[in-house]
Amino acid sequence: MRPVAAEEKRTYINAMTEEKHSGMPGQRGKLRALSGRWTDGLLAQRGLSPNTVQAYAQDLDDFLLFLGELGDDAPLEERTVFLYLAWLRSRGCTGRTLARRLSALRSFFVFAQEEGVVTRNPVELMENPRLPQRLPEVLSREEMDRVLSAPRADEKGGVRDRCMLELLYACGVRVSELCGLSVGDVDRQRGLIRVWGKGAKERLVPLHGLMLGLLEQYVAHWRPLFQPEGDALFVNRSGRAMTRQYVWKMVKKYVEQAGIRRSVSPHTFRHSFATHLLEGGADLRSVQMLLGHADISATEIYTHVQADRLRAIHKKYHPRSHE
Repeated sequence: MRPVAAEEKRTYINAMTEEKHSGMPGQRGKLRALSGRWTDGLLAQRGLSPNTVQAYAQDLDDFLLFLGELGDDAPLEERTVFLYLAWLRSRGCTGRTLARRLSALRSFFVFAQEEGVVTRNPVELMENPRLPQRLPEVLSREEMDRVLSAPRADEKGGVRDRCMLELLYACGVRVSELCGLSVGDVDRQRGLIRVWGKGAKERLVPLHGLMLGLLEQYVAHWRPLFQPEGDALFVNRSGRAMTRQYVWKMVKKYVEQAGIRRSVSPHTFRHSFATHLLEGGADLRSVQMLLGHADISATEIYTHVQADRLRAIHKKYHPRSHE
């Protein structure tokens, strides 16, 4: 976050000192000293992923920098947080970014209150901004077939990439879940794969026959050619575990080779997995379990995708829709 300009700083300080408040001496230093134990707790007790914890830590650091610009006598209250959010919005931050930062601050101040560093949570009664509902982007079945057939089948990199693409679509896994798979997570006898999702939650996802056959060939004949250093299922040329950055670049590469000009990410495969299951007649609760969603409301977004497609079909083919 860039430093607050002098004029802006005076504006915010004046706004907060219209009514005199006694600030907590050195409160920013106390909060910063507490941040390490807070992030440790997020990892160990709440089971959040390292990426989520890192984002939360950066959000807290950003807020503490803002406090530092205002001075140690700035009151740590709801109004201060509101002004911080207003400052972020003036810099073009989206509602989703503001909601995440509020979530991080809410969690931190609960912890700070439990530790006796603050007497009240200044974020406790603040509501998250209303977010517009974004329908997920999905590939059609024909487009998916083109992408999955793009990798070369006669060299190790192509076979590995084909397996990763197929697995993204066959099981709806997140890119971090894909990169975290080990060889032992594949249960070939039962035709299942063990996936470790958000919050270190385990779920078992079925593997269809084609997917299982591709994995068996890859593990037995192609994976050893990479001289893997550990038990990661998918490895790079150096034999180390696959990175998320590579998967993103790989998806972009094969999508372009398939002649698709839309923006497609690894998560598009997850959206397509869920949408195609529902279109085929799967029930919402089963799709929720396969995706590893804690709340079914996160899965319900895919029913809106179906509804939009049905409306488009109705408009295109019903004889009276053009009158």
